[in-house]
Amino acid sequence: MFKNQIRERRQQLGLSQTKLACMIGVAESTLSDLELGKRQSWPKIRRALSRVLGLTEAELFPPDDRS
Repeated sequence: MFKNQIRERRQQLGLSQTKLACMIGVAESTLSDLELGKRQSWPKIRRALSRVLGLTEAELFPPDDRS
């Protein structure tokens, strides 16, 4: 699922949740919820995560995980 891909990629890049949340313009709690699969992401958040993490939206959010 995408939640693990976000966390794994964030950790690979050495980013804390706080830093990544700041970079994409969301609250740390929102990012945590995304990583845990408790919240669906909006297109704007998906684009920002893809840009910052250096992966395509398709890599981060497989078709069956998109809302």
